[in-house]
Amino acid sequence: MQITKHAVVSIDYELKDDEGTTIDTSAGGEPLTYLHGAKNIIEGLEKALEGKKAGDSVSVKIPPQEGYGMPDESRVQQVPKEMFQDESQIKVGEQFYAQGPEGEHLTVTIKEVADDHVVIDANHPLAGKNLNFEVTIKEVREASEEEISHGHVHGPGGHHHE
Repeated sequence: MQITKHAVVSIDYELKDDEGTTIDTSAGGEPLTYLHGAKNIIEGLEKALEGKKAGDSVSVKIPPQEGYGMPDESRVQQVPKEMFQDESQIKVGEQFYAQGPEGEHLTVTIKEVADDHVVIDANHPLAGKNLNFEVTIKEVREASEEEISHGHVHGPGGHHHE
């Protein structure tokens, strides 16, 4: 079966930056399983996997526009240091989770620490970067109606409802 919209796809992958440093990998763990066409993975990788089948391998360089976008300066803010409960934990490079204006979960990175304020960046850490993927497609199957209606995979490798 080929990868098309509403296929459940399992992949092994390695993601590297342009310097060849591994950013993420499924090696040593379970394959990543996702519902194709449901925006469960970045646009560029989904495009690169379209039409492929189990056993195929893909090497692809995804530009920022099809990955995590370009950095947006409006997502960099200066906030008062007292907004943090434990000032001893405030260090450049530290990340924490925050809630965005529409209730979405954001990963925020501390970019600068001054005497009275902290500069935080809510851009995705990989915004503005090329993403270099090596992917092997392990399995492709049809999604169930429930998976399609929920927009994600259920069962092994996917989401489990309690």
